[in-house]
Amino acid sequence: MAPAKMFGDISNELQKILDADMEEAPARRRAREAFKDIQLGIDHALLKMLYDGLKMEESYEKNSRGLEIFSKCWLPKNSPLKALVCFCHGYGDTCTFFVEGIAKKFASSGYGFFAMDYPGFGLSDGLHGYIPNFDRLVDDVIEHFTKVKETQEYLNLPSFLFGQSMGGAVALKVHLKQPNAWDGAILLAPMCKIADDMVPPWIVTQLLFGIAKFAPKAKLVPQQNFTDMAFRDVTKRPLASYNVIAYKHKPRLRTAVELLKTTEEIEHRLEQVSLPMLILHGEADMITDPSVSKALYEKASSSDKKLLLYNDAYHSLLEGEPDEMIFRVLGDIISWLDDHSNKKPVVN
Repeated sequence: MAPAKMFGDISNELQKILDADMEEAPARRRAREAFKDIQLGIDHALLKMLYDGLKMEESYEKNSRGLEIFSKCWLPKNSPLKALVCFCHGYGDTCTFFVEGIAKKFASSGYGFFAMDYPGFGLSDGLHGYIPNFDRLVDDVIEHFTKVKETQEYLNLPSFLFGQSMGGAVALKVHLKQPNAWDGAILLAPMCKIADDMVPPWIVTQLLFGIAKFAPKAKLVPQQNFTDMAFRDVTKRPLASYNVIAYKHKPRLRTAVELLKTTEEIEHRLEQVSLPMLILHGEADMITDPSVSKALYEKASSSDKKLLLYNDAYHSLLEGEPDEMIFRVLGDIISWLDDHSNKKPVVN
């Protein structure tokens, strides 16, 4: 759908912002600032929920690699914190927009919800949608969330990873690099394996791997309509277009190579996953393979693990499902967190 149609009668200035090349962070930041009120006013269950007594903080901070990283946290104002939830977003996404609604639900339930945009995504520095090295991205995530956890007032709180889609792969890699650092993980439609229908034929994949060595940033990887495959509720599909800073182009060659390598690695290391975890997956997911979530549940060495499969549900369990399913999944996650957040004392 054309931007002008999507946003109705907007000014020439706003149209220019929307039409701008968003390859680099400054353009994405201008777009987010210009459209954030429009985004938060859309007719979606996540964003229509009203909560009192929350505080939110946004920041930009340079990491050890000199990249300016955008992060945000949502906290309850007047109640003690039960635990920290550190969120890892999905491919092409950002920790703004739909995540705002998810985060407010967690904060209203007593949790500190912390999130960041990876380099090359959302509002953080970097070429849009480009992952030259997945392990380096994971190290950036570890660096940021370690600083959060080492904040004086949070030292005695339990901490949980929450990974959605590609963020599930990020969370698992964080755990594999830090096997004793986290009290648990929530894995929502985790990218342990990309569904076969989403991967080009073998001969095409091998060709793209070869080209990636010479043109890693090229946007050449074939893809299907992600929103139609991820959102079961057809009335919600147009709303995805309001995420004006999401990466919506064909995947870059190097990014595709890194994602495939990462899922292959995770598939071969399922037995090494040892932390308490909740895995949630739609049985009709066409983006990430629910059978590998089942394998993760069966093979992980964790003694405390739970798998929830949702009949007929697609990939975007918290954004693209009917409202009743969205609230059911949120309730399942909060309930699991409540059961697992009593190991350390809450703090005021």
